[in-house]
Amino acid sequence: DHLWPGLVFSCLPPSHFSLYFIPPNQSPIDIDMSGKVSGKSKSGKAAGASSDSKAQSRSSKAGLQFPVGRIHRLLKKGNYAQRVGAGAPVYLAAVLEYLAAEILELAGNAARDNKKHRIVPRHLQLAIRNDEELGKLLGSVVISQGGVVPHIDPSLLPTATKKGKGAASQEM
Repeated sequence: DHLWPGLVFSCLPPSHFSLYFIPPNQSPIDIDMSGKVSGKSKSGKAAGASSDSKAQSRSSKAGLQFPVGRIHRLLKKGNYAQRVGAGAPVYLAAVLEYLAAEILELAGNAARDNKKHRIVPRHLQLAIRNDEELGKLLGSVVISQGGVVPHIDPSLLPTATKKGKGAASQEM
């Protein structure tokens, strides 16, 4: 799997450098070093032409489910900095989406292990606390109705004894 799916780097022949981005359900678009765009979309129109095209959200352009526009608005409104770059909300939306997907996948596994079809706060708690990296990231977070992770210190467990002629049984 590529770090950026759909992005293809080509430098054949060596005198020609190309960067291809293949949007979903479309043919490749060729962008060379001169900045010229060539290629055709699936509908047969030229790649640079944009006549009567429907508006596309920044989330869909980036291939994300999380709202890039809303995150951009909140970054500006929150007075975190005087200016907010165009790439910052896309990056932040991608990071948040990745973390949400990771937590939900582990919580879904915990729910399935408990033979449940619905993820409840207990499953989120088990997923986060049993994962080393998520546990470190969310160590100070309290999950309401999450319960505790079961743990018995090994020193409190009974020791296994060899059963033979000389071994005394602990049974009464």
